[in-house]
Amino acid sequence: MAAAAFLCARAAAALRPPSRGLSRRLLASRVAAASSSGEGGGGVEFQGKVGFLGLGIMGAPMASNLIKAGCDVTVWNRTKSKCDPLLSLGAKYEPSPAEVASSCDVTFAMLADPQSAAEVACGAGGASEGLAPGKGYVDVSTVDGATSKLIEERITSTGASFLEAPVSGSKKPAEDGLLIFLTAGDESLYKRVAPLLDVMGKSRFYLGDVGNGAAMKLVVNMVMGSMMVSFSEGLLLSEKVGLDPNTLVEVISQGAISAPMFSLKGPSMVKAAYPTAFPLKHQQKDLRLALALAESVSQSIPTVAAANELYKTAKSLGLADHDFSAVIEALKTKAESSQQQ
Repeated sequence: MAAAAFLCARAAAALRPPSRGLSRRLLASRVAAASSSGEGGGGVEFQGKVGFLGLGIMGAPMASNLIKAGCDVTVWNRTKSKCDPLLSLGAKYEPSPAEVASSCDVTFAMLADPQSAAEVACGAGGASEGLAPGKGYVDVSTVDGATSKLIEERITSTGASFLEAPVSGSKKPAEDGLLIFLTAGDESLYKRVAPLLDVMGKSRFYLGDVGNGAAMKLVVNMVMGSMMVSFSEGLLLSEKVGLDPNTLVEVISQGAISAPMFSLKGPSMVKAAYPTAFPLKHQQKDLRLALALAESVSQSIPTVAAANELYKTAKSLGLADHDFSAVIEALKTKAESSQQQ
């Protein structure tokens, strides 16, 4: 297989303007650092073709950043039309995950849920059918540990290397190349793809055995989901007692509990607008998986259990594809129901 070399210093060649995502200088310096330092990436360069499976809210901007950094990228998505914007940037297309994996040296996958991740990796026409010794498979989907280990077993049975690398961050960080990678699995593959992770993210953690990355991501997302419920309660209560919820957002942004999520989501939530950066159905899925993880080690997480019920209510209201901040609508519905009783 003829491998097109992606040298790390080349990553500054074709970048977005500074007003959209990372500046030329920042991305160039980030990738140069990954190439020259011994930290994390071990001073290795990435050479070869890169595959990317799954071009949804997260996958499309991640793949786009790789293309704009000079990588030779081949893409696949169940709905082929979602590949078109990336093809216009110079990506190639293959009609199945197996053919992407066969034509590439390292393949990334960003799928919506454990079932999709397992099917794309292990099913008929799946990536594993195109893998072989010397190739790598990096699953950046958010799945449970059991699914990640199942995928690892199938991938490594082909002689290929496997790395789980779920990301912390939503649509805007994906667009700006500011994701956080929580990796586990084959450490040599981690070092090999470090320059690519540094194009797509601002930081990366190597956590050891497969399953640790999945667990870390679920813990992070369970905290985030619970925080959003508490924030929603605060916005509604402030309004009910005659306070301006916009002022609440300002007050919170200047105190010890300040969080970018509150400042970003608060103003639109006050207007009952929920532009999708992280779909509510995915947040509820992650809470469900976190509850199962906690059950497996006999850890009580009652706040998360309560939050999960609210997200389920929001889904029943038809808000599954809205941003997860739309959970506030479930609280409004509960309040209206109480007043009618």
